Amino acid sequence: MPTPAELETKLWKSLDDHATVFLGLSEREHGHARPMTIITEGRDGPFYVFTTKDNDMVERARIGSAAFAHYVSKGHDLWACIHGTVTVTEDRALIDRLWNSHVAAWYDGKDDPKIAVIRFEPNHAEIWEDSSSVVAGVKTALGLADPKADAQGKKASVDL
Repeated sequence: MPTPAELETKLWKSLDDHATVFLGLSEREHGHARPMTIITEGRDGPFYVFTTKDNDMVERARIGSAAFAHYVSKGHDLWACIHGTVTVTEDRALIDRLWNSHVAAWYDGKDDPKIAVIRFEPNHAEIWEDSSSVVAGVKTALGLADPKADAQGKKASVDL
């Protein structure tokens, strides 16, 4: 049974491997999430999302807004709901530091006037680890395991 700290470590490692989340604003009228690729700079840090200034999320993020990111790992063995706040940054040094070939594919260079960078500052997450497997299924079928009990220890609520 993993500890909350172990699940948090798994989350950060998984985000490094597969960095697509569903990012949304927490306000009810703006609660639609959309798939966004995030860039992290290590554990416990903010996430950055390159987008365009005409993205409706950017205007709300300019004034600061509560936000969430829903995450599923590449192997579908880890899930998370991450809460935090978003703001917009126009820090040129940050853009230079985070610029890569994946970001460049969407823009006409670093000076493209439509570039906007959303900064997502995570503060809390609920993390779930998959408790199902072939072995777990066989144990359950044979009455040797309780799937509800197995799942109980695979969830953590952590402050980030």
